[in-house]
Amino acid sequence: MNAPLALLGRIGLSLIFIISGWGKIAGYVATQQYMEAMGVPGALLPLVIALELGGGLAILMGAFTRWIALALAAFSLASAALFHANFGDAAQAINFWKNVAMAGGFLMLAAHGAGMLSLDHVWNKRRDA
Repeated sequence: MNAPLALLGRIGLSLIFIISGWGKIAGYVATQQYMEAMGVPGALLPLVIALELGGGLAILMGAFTRWIALALAAFSLASAALFHANFGDAAQAINFWKNVAMAGGFLMLAAHGAGMLSLDHVWNKRRDA
């Protein structure tokens, strides 16, 4: 039961980042302006897109899972602090805690790995053979 649950967990954690990364590409200028309005250099947007889209796809496939999960946990916490720490706004407070929860999920993934239904598992089996 662990293998399919780990896969479903990775799907759930990855989709928000894959969708968000594509959305940032589609709304590049608006996203860049929003980042700058929040005090974050807009020049970082390509790195953000690469992490969200590339990292999301890597988590989905279970590739380089532990390292990518750590990066996405740190990114989720940084995003919470930079963009959602307005607790006077209920929606922003919810987004803050959502990001904290996602970071927790990524830390669990970093601790336990991607599971058997992953590229990491296939690569490790080949290496150990």
